[in-house]
Amino acid sequence: MKLKTIAKLATLSLAITLVGCVSKSTNNGYSRVTGWKYNDKTGTGLSVKKSYTGRIPAGMVAIEGGSFTMGEKGEFLTAPRDNKPRRITVSSFYMDQYEIRNIDWREYTTWMKIVFGHAAPKLVQDAQPDFKIWREELAYNEPYLENYFTHPAYDQYPIVGVTWKQAMDYCTWRTDRVNEKALIDAGIITAPNFTKLEKETDLETISNKFVFNTQKYLLQPDYQPTNGKNPKKDLFGKNRKVDMTDGILFSEFRLPTEAEWEFAAYAIKSSNKNGMVSEGKLYPWSGAQVRNPTKKQLGQMQANFVRGKGDMMGTSGTLNDKATITCPVDWYFPNDFGLYNMAGNVNEWVLDVYRSTTTDDIAEYNSFRGNVYLTPIATGVDELGNKTYKIDSLGRIATEVAKGDDVRNFKDGDATSQIDFTLNDSTGLASLRNDIKVDPTDVLRPSISVKTRVYKGGSWKDRVYWLNPSTRRYLDEDKCRNDLGFRCAMSMIGDAKK
Repeated sequence: MKLKTIAKLATLSLAITLVGCVSKSTNNGYSRVTGWKYNDKTGTGLSVKKSYTGRIPAGMVAIEGGSFTMGEKGEFLTAPRDNKPRRITVSSFYMDQYEIRNIDWREYTTWMKIVFGHAAPKLVQDAQPDFKIWREELAYNEPYLENYFTHPAYDQYPIVGVTWKQAMDYCTWRTDRVNEKALIDAGIITAPNFTKLEKETDLETISNKFVFNTQKYLLQPDYQPTNGKNPKKDLFGKNRKVDMTDGILFSEFRLPTEAEWEFAAYAIKSSNKNGMVSEGKLYPWSGAQVRNPTKKQLGQMQANFVRGKGDMMGTSGTLNDKATITCPVDWYFPNDFGLYNMAGNVNEWVLDVYRSTTTDDIAEYNSFRGNVYLTPIATGVDELGNKTYKIDSLGRIATEVAKGDDVRNFKDGDATSQIDFTLNDSTGLASLRNDIKVDPTDVLRPSISVKTRVYKGGSWKDRVYWLNPSTRRYLDEDKCRNDLGFRCAMSMIGDAKK
């Protein structure tokens, strides 16, 4: 055998050996760069999870990300032209299969009442939906006002009458409840005994013993909710406190971005390996018709919307949509991602701040307008060198927005949307960012601000045009409607499993 051949074989053998060593040391819990053992209680105690399998949060669907053409579909002469087509990429994420229901919201408000009923009744009131949104001057809708949110007949119907801010508060609450249960199931903490909350009025006691907060748990070193029982111990025999490296806690629930929502609504994915993907759909389902074209469900409506003037559901019989107002969240047919009612039933809040010029300056990856970067307020360090943080009145980590970290107006190209309506001089005028003075009482002043949020999807009271996922409308974040609800999303940590 020639020396060159022998050398090649030796090199190949060495490479195989090294690869095998790396794989073996990693799988057996050793550092492949230092050789030291992980999870060694006689060492530094570095805890490394040997294997991790992603978990889909309860009620959600895993959406594998990808690129797609976001923006208007079809030719409508009267379209607002505020969503010009552009190619972007969305990372993988999770999204609720259904819109948040009345029963889901009642679970939230019941928890708020039990926990804060005596100590902070205003918090309980702030979580309530606005029942009056059902009132209309020339219609008799009082039965909805009295029953829609509370009667069991409407348990499976989508929650309406909640603002964008309320929806975001719900997302925070859901994050804490899901992570609290994950820690309870893992034996790290024990469940709180709410019977001991009767007539408790001290917020500090409530926040320390009954209100689990994910951010506080991760950042505050001395926060260990044990509720009087012994949790699991760590490598050093101390009460174990997990962090994100344990793979137990979930990421935060939030509203989907507009890009995520539109991608999920169209359910764009390839069904084969030829690299061809069908785009250009008008609706979340295939085809340009609103009735099901398949033989088995021929003629059945595929969404809950208005056919025309005075026609909310069609005539009695097999071909109407069965819903005069909203309908249960699992009605009609899911799209190719398995999501229900991504068109019709209720419009849905998304995370973005609205600008008609959003498409002029966009990020090609995870496009989003609305970032406000919050910084936890540090108060010092403890004896172990861990940062300590300021706690607010609800027992949560207090945050602030550093200068330049509110970028909702970044490159929006519209100076009038940047009006500061706080009158700070004697002229009676308000200031723009570039110190141009404007009259805030002017009836022609713009209604777009940093509090104006996007909603999408069409609803039970909308015409078919709004069922196209690319259409977009807006409303201030502290307003609500009887045709506007939401569903939650969550960023996927890592990539979707192959």
